Amino acid sequence: MSTTRQQPPGDLGPEPDGADAAPALPVVPPEPAAAAPVAPGLSAMPGAAAPGAPGGAASPDGGLRRLALGSASGIVPLARDFTRQALHDWGWLPAATADRRAAAEDVLLVVSELVTNACLHADGPEELRVACDGKVLRLAVTDRGAGQPAPRTPHRAGRPGGHGMFIVQRLCLDWGVVRTPGAAGKTVWAELAAPV
Repeated sequence: MSTTRQQPPGDLGPEPDGADAAPALPVVPPEPAAAAPVAPGLSAMPGAAAPGAPGGAASPDGGLRRLALGSASGIVPLARDFTRQALHDWGWLPAATADRRAAAEDVLLVVSELVTNACLHADGPEELRVACDGKVLRLAVTDRGAGQPAPRTPHRAGRPGGHGMFIVQRLCLDWGVVRTPGAAGKTVWAELAAPV
């Protein structure tokens, strides 16, 4: 189980005045035949090599991992294992302190919630992207659904179900939905602060 922490003040939260811009993170350009919507901050940055590990160490993959989920089975555990490996490669795991361990657990919980929501409410997930620039870790799940995810209000802790987006909202610096006009599906993205 993860802990809920207040995020430190700083420049990592939502943009002022409702701006949609988010911190830029590197991306592998999508294949033309299977072009999926790209969440803010995950736009292509030719020649950019962002640091992937906390503390600014460069990751061999440029700080971005992609996992196709369309035809996979056991999607939620697969997504968690994939993300756990990225966190290990980027130096988040094994965690040296309780705060670093809690940060990694929060990331794994948010991945589980985003992928589960895509399975239950959006005709299944297509792709998971995990990107880290050293300060912010961004998760993005592309799905085939037309719905609009939102925290259930009022939130009732004692009721089963309906907690996914409430958890995402509580644990993340910011989250949102990106749609490609004229295309089915969407990308739900969430950002968490990297451990210090």
